[in-house]
Amino acid sequence: MLAHELRPPKGSKHARKRLGRGNSSGTGTYSGRGLKGQKSRSGRKPRLGFEGGQTRLIKRLPRRRGFTNPFRKEYSAVNLRDLERFPAGTEVTPELLKESGILSSLRRPVKVLATGELTKALTVKAHKFSMTAQAKIEAAGGSAQEIGDGGGS
Repeated sequence: MLAHELRPPKGSKHARKRLGRGNSSGTGTYSGRGLKGQKSRSGRKPRLGFEGGQTRLIKRLPRRRGFTNPFRKEYSAVNLRDLERFPAGTEVTPELLKESGILSSLRRPVKVLATGELTKALTVKAHKFSMTAQAKIEAAGGSAQEIGDGGGS
């Protein structure tokens, strides 16, 4: 098949409306433009978004403000109350958190937050700790160890 032999599929093309060819054609007299007014006249149309002198919609809407930080790092948050389920002496890693269903994915780095209480001594390895969480882990007799850069955004 050659380029000059290509045809659009049957039924995909419509014949253009021939306007102003008598009333029996269905588009006679006013040719589908209605009666009078700016949009019934020949020549130029009002510009896109023009609302007859009323403040146009795009100007009435509030503007988006601020900016998006391209270097923002999003963390998966894990609370101390979630770590309470592990037995004392356990080494809690992101992989263990995923296996136990606390984390759904390991794509984001993990940050441990201080919501809840911790009564057991655990060795917690995460990418980041809130200061309060770190203090609570150490107060319970455990240790908080930061692991390498989690990357990801």
